[in-house]
Amino acid sequence: MTQGSGIPGPRNALTDVAGLLVGHHHERDADAELGSGRATGCTVILAEHGATAAVDVRGGGPGTRETDLLDPSHSVQTVDAVLLTGGSAYGLAAADGVMRWLEERGRGIPMDTAGHVVPIVPGAVIFDLPVGDWAVRPTADHGYLAADAARAEVRRGSVGAGVGARAGILKGGVGTASIVLGSGPAEGATVAALVVANPVGSVFDPATGLPWGVSAHAAAEWGLRVPDAADLAAALDLGSKGTVLNTTIGVVATDAPLSKAACRRVAVAGHDGLARAIRPAHSPLDGDTLFALSTGTHDLPAPASPVPAAFPPDLPVLDAVCAAAADVVTRAIVDAVLTATAVAGIPGYRDLFPSAFEA
Repeated sequence: MTQGSGIPGPRNALTDVAGLLVGHHHERDADAELGSGRATGCTVILAEHGATAAVDVRGGGPGTRETDLLDPSHSVQTVDAVLLTGGSAYGLAAADGVMRWLEERGRGIPMDTAGHVVPIVPGAVIFDLPVGDWAVRPTADHGYLAADAARAEVRRGSVGAGVGARAGILKGGVGTASIVLGSGPAEGATVAALVVANPVGSVFDPATGLPWGVSAHAAAEWGLRVPDAADLAAALDLGSKGTVLNTTIGVVATDAPLSKAACRRVAVAGHDGLARAIRPAHSPLDGDTLFALSTGTHDLPAPASPVPAAFPPDLPVLDAVCAAAADVVTRAIVDAVLTATAVAGIPGYRDLFPSAFEA
């Protein structure tokens, strides 16, 4: 599926960016219900050799950890991992386990000649406590196990931090997407996103039933068709019952070498993609947070023309990466919606719109 000025990477996933791995750990009872059973988890993005990082928080109710140090004016330039977790503020405890996993392997900021390190692990949470037992949420052990499970192959849907996610009236989850850029200042660079979709807003168009990020003329590219009127009417009726869950969090990354300030612009651009796929977005009840990472592992082509001295030298590359960032975030959210399966009675997209998948 061609996207803009490039094509999806070989996995169409965040790990198409060299140097990044993704791991999930979750607890999920087959009979979990709203208010009982186990349905929570976390997802860890490991930067094998560190990554330049920044963040942009747009929601009115965020739950975050170590985001202040990602300000471009602050001293720490790279991170070792990013935690995306369920459990609301309680779930931030999972970061302790990620730090322990990294410390055991000597990964972090070197502090002395004795080998002591301090791993840098920013994180963000979704509010999923009403799905399953309120008291069951990620712990440090969950974070450790998610880091230990990090691989290049990325599982999608109702896994990791997406187990308890809800996207409006639908089951939310983990989605991912990538693009390898075509000709231009960032030729050959990969831009990718991984998102945990758990918004207050709707993820499908009430006029068509298609995900907001999929237009009617592009539905076939996603293996979809416009749902029939009966499916749409049933979904809209269910929507009148409302939801209390909120927050979409994620990571957008590139292998193009970017500064910390440039990564901040990538995170900002990623929110444009979030707003295309979720309506409304960035509400007072959401904690929408996107991290941006640059591994710097891709060698860029020589600039076609010099950049004016008044602008940063990586501006043309940054412009191309930002445009792609919005695209991959939108696609990652659609991927999360289409791959999520029912948990605790929250229906997946396929459950509500079976006609969208009929030949």
